[in-house]
Amino acid sequence: MAEPLHFHFDFISPYGWFASTRIEAIAARHGRTVEWHPMLLGVAVMKVMGLKPLLDTPLKGDYVRRDVKRHARRLGLALGRDPDAPVGSPLPMARALSWVRRHDPARQAPLVHALYDAYWGRGQDLSTPAAVAAALPADWDRTAAEAAIAGDQAAAWLREDVQASLDSGVFGSPTTVVDGEPFWGLDRLPEVDAWLQTGGW
Repeated sequence: MAEPLHFHFDFISPYGWFASTRIEAIAARHGRTVEWHPMLLGVAVMKVMGLKPLLDTPLKGDYVRRDVKRHARRLGLALGRDPDAPVGSPLPMARALSWVRRHDPARQAPLVHALYDAYWGRGQDLSTPAAVAAALPADWDRTAAEAAIAGDQAAAWLREDVQASLDSGVFGSPTTVVDGEPFWGLDRLPEVDAWLQTGGW
């Protein structure tokens, strides 16, 4: 079986959200699946790279505010969160994905889509385990999920996942890794598609 596409993202990234709605279709066109990897922009961008968040960067921040709304309109997505709204802690969302990756990998995509829809599509605050559990699909055991997200094991797994992303050279959300080749950004998805089509260049 062909290697999956490794999709690295942070739930607080609107560009990660936009790309998450397209990456599975790209993978399917080429007989691939998607492996979802949580990363943390607060670690990669601010701690490791020593940069400011996009919205706090002069000139670039104003551009991003327009760009996010423009992309949402183009993709037909309801943007329920103001880009300037408080981010909240991304840890419970990311820990949920780290936990699901180990316990029920087939549910990674439904989890990602449910949390992105709640966070960006409806503007919900998902900064607590209880809020994340409440946003999960109805057929999930939300009580068990909340306990797992709040537990030490999920926190340890997230630390492993974040370090693995850094070790792979991932610094931004989204980053798609195709057979070891990284493509950073929403605007690189056409290149991902072309790389898969041609076998690379």
